[in-house]
Amino acid sequence: MSIARLDALTSWHADWKGLRVAVLGLSVTGFSAADTLAELGADVLVLSESAAEEYERLVPVIGARLELGALEVPQSLRDFEPEVVVASPGFSPSHPIIRWAQDEGIALWGDVELAWRVRDKVVRADGTPAEWVLITGTNGKTTTTQLTATLLAEGGLRAAPCGNIGIPVLDAVRDPAGFDVLVVELSSHQLWYIGQSRGVGELVPYASVCLNLADDHLVWHGSADAYRDAKAFVYRNTRVACVYNKADEATRIMVEEAEVIEGARAIGFDLGVPGPSDLGVVDGILADRAFHADRARSALELTTVADLAEAGLSAPHIVQNILAASALARSLGTTPEAIRRALQAFRLDEHRIQVIARHAGITWVDDSKATNPHAAASSLRAYPGAVWIVGGDLKGVDLSALVADAGRTAGAALVIGVERGEVVAAFERHAPAVPVIEVVTDETEDVMTRVVELAAGIADDGGTVLLAPAAASFDQFTSYADRGHRFADAVRTWIDRGSADDAGSPPTAH
Repeated sequence: MSIARLDALTSWHADWKGLRVAVLGLSVTGFSAADTLAELGADVLVLSESAAEEYERLVPVIGARLELGALEVPQSLRDFEPEVVVASPGFSPSHPIIRWAQDEGIALWGDVELAWRVRDKVVRADGTPAEWVLITGTNGKTTTTQLTATLLAEGGLRAAPCGNIGIPVLDAVRDPAGFDVLVVELSSHQLWYIGQSRGVGELVPYASVCLNLADDHLVWHGSADAYRDAKAFVYRNTRVACVYNKADEATRIMVEEAEVIEGARAIGFDLGVPGPSDLGVVDGILADRAFHADRARSALELTTVADLAEAGLSAPHIVQNILAASALARSLGTTPEAIRRALQAFRLDEHRIQVIARHAGITWVDDSKATNPHAAASSLRAYPGAVWIVGGDLKGVDLSALVADAGRTAGAALVIGVERGEVVAAFERHAPAVPVIEVVTDETEDVMTRVVELAAGIADDGGTVLLAPAAASFDQFTSYADRGHRFADAVRTWIDRGSADDAGSPPTAH
């Protein structure tokens, strides 16, 4: 395959026929890539360690071939002589096939680059593809993606949240209904693959944001610097608005160093008083001084913290997400009035600082989505003095800084997960005054039952029990959602048991 032919593959209507493509992975992302390429007429070989029965059955139906099993560099792949490898985000830079493809000089794409190349399958009334808005960050990506799409829709644009949020970008690109804007959540893994794009394969987003940066996924990337560099790719080639977090210097530096399209603006946000190119908070009012004709002297009101509190959206890190989403939506013309209306109806997903019950003077909060220290720190600051449920698969991240900072304000800590020893040691070193109980059972069925029993015995009247593990869930649970659901079920069982023993007033469950 000549470079010239690959460079010509920048449209759904280009000649993709016969292109030999190896697709790595057969989850939702891998299948979307294989299905797209097969529809385009490419010769597709899918390689995956395992696959859901439905996907395994469908691969031959769409006209592709499938090889399951351990993935080193199988001979069948070498014999196939792929011209392009399209990798699912789970394949790290150190994976043998990724290294082999790079050594062989084979084009290496992620599903997002493929989607960008075929983004003109369905076009708008003016004949142009949907604009792309890119969102990343260590925490808050999904909430901000949902918020941005909601604000844009309220403003009259057809907007689709997609990407790492769970809907493959390729599915959004191929949706026959078509969209004005794709709001694309990107993980650091996807961004690493975007970073491999060159020339015609490079994305040119309308607007972009990195919400924050803290150590995460260090095993996958190999180092904190590599993780940071991957996140920074979100700003590359941005045309209109590079939104960054004024309270996180790393994101400002990313914007300063980014190669953007001439004329792109840097738009800051934080919880302080906004400058003339920022969004921020003034006396409890969320204010826009970036997209305002008289921004040098005044600001536009978007909503108030009091109104957000009524919708359960007033935690400081959620307010930051709202400001970031508002900046992205304002860059596309959404009015302050539309933003205010949209926020009145918006609600957070499950497992994101979700109050699941209030009973017997205790508030139970599920933030199982807090899978890294940065996210857990935000929750702890929202609930100082809480009984903190912490631990799980640490993903190579040290919790010492978290414990020394936000963790020392906890009322007590209940430590779960297979890496409990490291968490307990962090408390011994950095927060010895905090009572720590190690939940020693490793049986999934018993973990949350025991946690809730212990927490109920520790929490003060008027206190909070907070599940914010600062770790991934896969050591004991199938997902962060499974962890959160089991926590909520255990809380409700404890409430029901208490109600049976106590004829007092019924609990308020949420």
